[in-house]
Amino acid sequence: MGGTKTLKRIHWALAGWIGVNGLLLAAGAGQAQRDLPMNRIKIGLVFDVGGLGDKSFNDAAYKGLMEAERLFDVVTRTIEPADGSDRESAIRQFASQGFDLVIGVGFIFTDDMIAAARRFPGVRFVTIDHVVIPDQPPLPTNLLGIRFREQEGAFLVGALAGQVSQTHTVGFVGGMEIPLIRKFQAGYTAGVKHVCPQCRVYAAYAGSDPSAFADPTKGKELALAQYDRGADIIFHASGKTGVGVFNAARAQGKLAIGVDVDQFLEAPCCVLSSMLKGVDVAVRGSIGEVVEGRFQGGVRELGLAEGGIGYVHDDRNRRWIPEAVRDRLEKLKNDIITGALKVPVE
Repeated sequence: MGGTKTLKRIHWALAGWIGVNGLLLAAGAGQAQRDLPMNRIKIGLVFDVGGLGDKSFNDAAYKGLMEAERLFDVVTRTIEPADGSDRESAIRQFASQGFDLVIGVGFIFTDDMIAAARRFPGVRFVTIDHVVIPDQPPLPTNLLGIRFREQEGAFLVGALAGQVSQTHTVGFVGGMEIPLIRKFQAGYTAGVKHVCPQCRVYAAYAGSDPSAFADPTKGKELALAQYDRGADIIFHASGKTGVGVFNAARAQGKLAIGVDVDQFLEAPCCVLSSMLKGVDVAVRGSIGEVVEGRFQGGVRELGLAEGGIGYVHDDRNRRWIPEAVRDRLEKLKNDIITGALKVPVE
């Protein structure tokens, strides 16, 4: 992206992960202080808006944390801020108590993590969905900012929607209207238009502040409006707000596309596919680097080529996706990876 240094890439696979056996409730601020072994690496994770149970971004981060706990025998603690005002204090709490790695889940952590990394040079930090600011000074060497090429996966599910739509009209529901989510919209629209130039794409956002990622009522309202205007498939990139999109799809007997994780079970009647974003991969991989003494600060980016972005295609959605559609999607995927096809970000 404009103004960034050369981006280092990491190659962490998405497949083959063991499922999480239930979710522990996020601890409050006090959990970070309990029973911390002196001889084991300690990982603190602070959740994004919406918290655990969003069936999307935060739950993916938690999945990666639990996988790392089992694989690397690390000690993990989590804090779920009540609102954005105590996000910085949660980061500082972990850092001041001697945690080896502190992970902030979400773009809104960017400034707070940079400040914390400078204040606590002996602690390592990771920001998921790090925001690169043009002309920004180099990041502290103890901070790793992980970004994703979300537009690549959005392009593929857009190409899927464009081929499957019966009405030649599809929709997009975003959470907060920011450049990060507009990447999803841009990729999705480009994918739709690539396979169906005559298709119409409606787009709407739930709001202009982080609460837009935790408003299922608004998500349902926006989705119903698009279905009423003729859309038969809606892709959401809106965190917990997407629950409302699935509710609307269920009520209307239409299709929806999930995001971040496989969201089929949220509405088995109606989930055509999901765009996968390897938040779990990023969390698990960065913890592994700390454990193995390979941690390096800077900015890294994950896309299709690195296995950090993908889409769901399996027997459950075969009823909607003919083999010829799947074959075309795989060719488009390969073209993106090789650079033969460029996906816009806006």
